[in-house]
Amino acid sequence: MAARIGGWVLFLFCSATIAAASDAPQTRFPERPVRIIVPYPPGGANDILARMLGARLSESWGHQVVIDNRPGSAGTIGATLAARSSADGYTLLMGGAGTMTINGSLKKLPFDTLRDFHSLVMIASLPMLVIVHPSVPAKTIKELIAVARAKPGALAFMSPGSGTPGHLAGELFKRMTQIDMLHVPYKGGSTALTDLIAGQTQLSFYNMAPALPHVRAGRLRGIAVTGEKRSPSAPEFPTVIESGVPGFVVIGWWGLFAPKATPAPITAKLTEEILRIVESAPVRQQLLAQAYEPAGIAGEAFRKHIEHEIVKWAKVIEASGARAD
Repeated sequence: MAARIGGWVLFLFCSATIAAASDAPQTRFPERPVRIIVPYPPGGANDILARMLGARLSESWGHQVVIDNRPGSAGTIGATLAARSSADGYTLLMGGAGTMTINGSLKKLPFDTLRDFHSLVMIASLPMLVIVHPSVPAKTIKELIAVARAKPGALAFMSPGSGTPGHLAGELFKRMTQIDMLHVPYKGGSTALTDLIAGQTQLSFYNMAPALPHVRAGRLRGIAVTGEKRSPSAPEFPTVIESGVPGFVVIGWWGLFAPKATPAPITAKLTEEILRIVESAPVRQQLLAQAYEPAGIAGEAFRKHIEHEIVKWAKVIEASGARAD
């Protein structure tokens, strides 16, 4: 009898030890600094959002969150590094729509978004603003379409580069409205915006955050936003859909990713903590103040959004013949 009791005690002890070990990744993570790779230079949306989130995570965890900028090849260098990192939750990626859903249709990549990454949480989204130089005689989308149809190919729309979201938004607009416009690609957004203000080009589909100050200062004219609904940061602008182009939606977004094999208890803890931060009142206010819209889309819903975007932009790229710079 004593031997049998001793055996049960040993069994219960071993069972408790195994259970504790299986819970350890969830209850003890993190135990050291966490790195968020930003695949673009400092100062852009990826970087701003990563630093905002990193500061909050550091406060919550009591461990430093290091922002590691790894720019190059339209986000490919940083994303590849993240995909090949140890799947232990200590290396994450702040990825955006271009890097994670567009680039794969423009060129062969060393990583695959759906195969190599676990989609944690979409942090924020941002519609584009259709902006024109004040010399363009159009104050609405319908008037802009009329101007383009009156002189096919005369309107020049700029983008920060071939294959960028701004370029593909213009190509999608051309296809859906049956108009002809000239695409003028630049090597970056700041120079492109400067030339639009100077009248070297006539219009653009541009991220709302950097475009709004120039619109409100009268240097450019805002016509419509490209989201599904009006932006809370600029409700005075109708959507392109409202303006007569049903189904036209182009929304930039940014989210946090982990290498695919990261253990489920760790991804669950990361997701829970990131959602808590994104949904908190101070962070929501901070995002809205910069024209971003808090997203808070996680897990399978985030993955399905990515799947839809990959298919959508692949069709636009094929139809337009767009190529990466």
